[in-house]
Amino acid sequence: MESMEKVIAGLSNMIGDAEEKAKEQFNTLNLTITQMHYLETINLLGNPNITELSAQLKLSKPTVTVSVDKLIEKGCVYKIQSDEDRRSAHIHLTEKGKLVNQMHDYAHRKIAEMVKNRLSAEELTLLERLLSKVLVE
Repeated sequence: MESMEKVIAGLSNMIGDAEEKAKEQFNTLNLTITQMHYLETINLLGNPNITELSAQLKLSKPTVTVSVDKLIEKGCVYKIQSDEDRRSAHIHLTEKGKLVNQMHDYAHRKIAEMVKNRLSAEELTLLERLLSKVLVE
């Protein structure tokens, strides 16, 4: 188990380094990795409200609200009041938020390329299958 923990720690560091390099390369408004993950999730969910976003992130609504407000201040997202429920607002990415999200996607592509370049086709297929099995909820 100890070797697995070392592998996971190394993988986590590799991903963090790639995201930091992409962040520096794109000069992303001093956003944290967590804020970039918020933008990625907002994009993935297609303009969610706070309840939907907090459920997806598995965080409390007050925590998500504070983070979304910071992203609004940084010009990455904005809210639009829901047509169905006037008490609710949907979160949208601004052009700046979309650019940051593209940068984050770029970092993921670079990580995938790095892994692909180090493994054979068979190893890559096996890794994808095993990771997919681990990630199923």
